[in-house]
Amino acid sequence: MMKVNYTAAMMTGNEAVAQGVKLARVKFISAYPITPQTTIVEKLADMVSNSEIDARYIEVESEHSAMAAVFASELAGIRSYTATSSHGLLYMHEMLHWVSGMRLPLVMSVVNRAIGPPWNIWSDQSDSMSQRDTGWLQVYCESNQEALDTILMGYRIAEDEKVMLPLMSMEDAFILSHTSEKVELPGQDDVDSFLPELKLGFKVDASNPLGYGSYSTPDGPFMELKRDMMESMWNSKPIIRKVTSEFAETFGRDYGGLTEDFMTEDADYIIVASGTVASTTRYVASKLRKEGKKVGVVRVRYFRPFPEEEIRKAVSGASKIGIIDRSVSFGGAGALSLEIRSALFRANGPDAVSFIAGIGGRDVREIDIKNMFRMLEEGNSGNIFINSGGVS
Repeated sequence: MMKVNYTAAMMTGNEAVAQGVKLARVKFISAYPITPQTTIVEKLADMVSNSEIDARYIEVESEHSAMAAVFASELAGIRSYTATSSHGLLYMHEMLHWVSGMRLPLVMSVVNRAIGPPWNIWSDQSDSMSQRDTGWLQVYCESNQEALDTILMGYRIAEDEKVMLPLMSMEDAFILSHTSEKVELPGQDDVDSFLPELKLGFKVDASNPLGYGSYSTPDGPFMELKRDMMESMWNSKPIIRKVTSEFAETFGRDYGGLTEDFMTEDADYIIVASGTVASTTRYVASKLRKEGKKVGVVRVRYFRPFPEEEIRKAVSGASKIGIIDRSVSFGGAGALSLEIRSALFRANGPDAVSFIAGIGGRDVREIDIKNMFRMLEEGNSGNIFINSGGVS
């Protein structure tokens, strides 16, 4: 590990994200406020106003416009950033396809918030999970420190010539976004050594005019371009592992790649989770281990690309697994469960139960996790809604 200079401070997840954007030397920021994302772009506005960051900042009239603006700036070869949440992300939906289809390595923060009706500003993953097919890499953070670090790793991964796809970095509303934790800020020189400047090979050049996003007939290159996006998404897996490893070597924080395993080697029952609920799940698993229960946890960091190989390996020896879904695919299960069940079916893996929990910001408590492990041991199956302290 290299010797890195750090400054430690107490800050919210949204403040940590803004610091990560500053350290990444982003040059263009487009902003539209929506709770609970707003304080990210407010903090960045302060930084621009105080000349703490050398960037152009524009406030636009909608989330769709915010994404259109960074679409244009990225195409001009300028490292750019925006952030949103909930209905704002849904409003961006069309432009999400344009950004990924044009192979622009943008990084955006999404503060996970429920989708109405009824109106709800609290955390679940319905917003980002509903955008899982737009061609963006998706990573779910567990701590304020990881939220900052993922901005730095995110640009490095997205801008790799073998990837060239945009990346969403998620943090749970209020649990991270508005709650303060100790965060270590690396020195700018150390970040500059880890994250080089953006060099976009196909940027807009007035001296060499080209067409971008042109019309395609059915026998044109449309299908080949989509296939190339798929291949690049799969190609991002070794890049993610490599960048995560190099980040650990440089800054001393190892996030394990696409997933993190906890006591899974000999576990009979494993729960798969993402985001902050993974912290509670690990805590409960540690207590159950002391009672002689062979339980473990897998935290999914990257949902796109989907870590099929890692999950299969981690749960291969388990009798049964549970998946905590903080979103619902109506008529199916949770999005995470659907992906995992598909991966395990092809590998003759263990039976998987979807525990739909934490919807609309509902607390997922220690007793809830204990009940999940108990239900796995008792042989429950299907899709189970977990209320705080009980089952519905």
